[in-house]
Amino acid sequence: MAESAFLDSVDELTIGKGAPLEELVDRNAIEELAGSFYDLFRIPLRIFAEGGKLLADATHSEPLYTYLNTLKEGRRAVQAVVDQVKSVDPGVDGDEVVTCVTGASYRVVSISYDGRQLGRMIFGPFLALGVKEMPQSLLDIDPALDRDEARSLLGKMPRARQETVGQIANHLRRTLDLILFSGHRALLTSKMHLASVRESYHELEAKNRRLQEAYDRLKELDRLKSNFLATVSHELRTPLTSIIGYSEMLQEGIAGDLSEEQGEFVGTIREKGEQLLELIKSLLDLSKLESGTMGMRKTRTDLGAVVRDVHATLTPTAHKKNVSLIHELGDSLPPVWADAERLRQVFLNLGENAIKFTPEGGTVTFSVTPTLMSLPGDDETHALFSNAREGIEVRVSDTGIGIPESERSRVFDAFYQVDSSSTREQGGTGLGLSIVKRLVEGHDGVVGIEANEPQGTVFVVTIPCARSNQV
Repeated sequence: MAESAFLDSVDELTIGKGAPLEELVDRNAIEELAGSFYDLFRIPLRIFAEGGKLLADATHSEPLYTYLNTLKEGRRAVQAVVDQVKSVDPGVDGDEVVTCVTGASYRVVSISYDGRQLGRMIFGPFLALGVKEMPQSLLDIDPALDRDEARSLLGKMPRARQETVGQIANHLRRTLDLILFSGHRALLTSKMHLASVRESYHELEAKNRRLQEAYDRLKELDRLKSNFLATVSHELRTPLTSIIGYSEMLQEGIAGDLSEEQGEFVGTIREKGEQLLELIKSLLDLSKLESGTMGMRKTRTDLGAVVRDVHATLTPTAHKKNVSLIHELGDSLPPVWADAERLRQVFLNLGENAIKFTPEGGTVTFSVTPTLMSLPGDDETHALFSNAREGIEVRVSDTGIGIPESERSRVFDAFYQVDSSSTREQGGTGLGLSIVKRLVEGHDGVVGIEANEPQGTVFVVTIPCARSNQV
């Protein structure tokens, strides 16, 4: 359908449908052209489009006609001539002469292009060179006619041979042909460009429609995936909890003493079961966050106390790996409006990652300070005028292997890992940072990554402070 519309637009010009004279020529240019011909030959000239629209008027008021219009019968006779001239249709490439009651002539010449009549040129009134006496038609025009006045005014009318006017008309017609050709080419180019743009728009519209359909399908698949993960995780957690529970009872000797080797096997079962349970919990959290069903119980929360609790929880893990764990808290930290347990989950995840990727002898630091954060939609280039809000910034820095700059924007994607090879040194599912990002955004906060020169990584979490009306 779009191709058909494109061809129709081209046909409209190439076969000659539409495209009136006023669209093919510039109004100012044709007025200037008519004026220059009048200045050269002093023959009055008017140019009309085919619909009767006047495009150029290079004439002056003839004194004789002004005088005749003061007479009742004279005015009627002049109007009859004007109507006759206007009604003349010379046809394609035609040329007709109309004689006025004054003895003057009007010459109506067709304006044609590509076999199509576009308008008319009307030359006159003008007298033939040999006219010396007033014609009888002028003498009989009105009983009140002043013959001496009429004779005097008739002598002031422009004079020219019909052959000369014909040559002028042909010359003007050839000049107009050049203007029409140029205008036609420009109009054709414009129409073809518009048709091409229209075609491109239809193609883009079709592509957008297909993209929307694909997006809707992917969205539905993502929803099904989340539901599947939630269902499977929930169904796996129940038997896995039993496995871990029975392995604990076996280790405690409830079912009898175990040999050293049996104890190691049961310990491995319990350890791997707990790892699998953590993965299932992460999958459940992710599916809840994606579906928007994870509830948060926000209250005025002391973020410093949350960080101190996380520090105490991670201290044994850091000590076991010989990594120094430090926390630095600013003075008089204002409360934040948050779910303390969810923020604890955020900083536990960041701390565990930092310890995991920091070699022995390294350092992991939690620092908590007040800051100002821009609200979503603020323009950084107009920071002085932005509606900044108080917040708390928590920086989790380490001296580990670091994250390449090219990977920092992707580490928050679900299941993404910087080293995804089968031989990577550190384990993990790639879900932790994705959950961190969603939990932080659920608190209207932001999380980002900075380099920790000369080595390591800094995760920066900013949470807005509680407002006075939040209780």
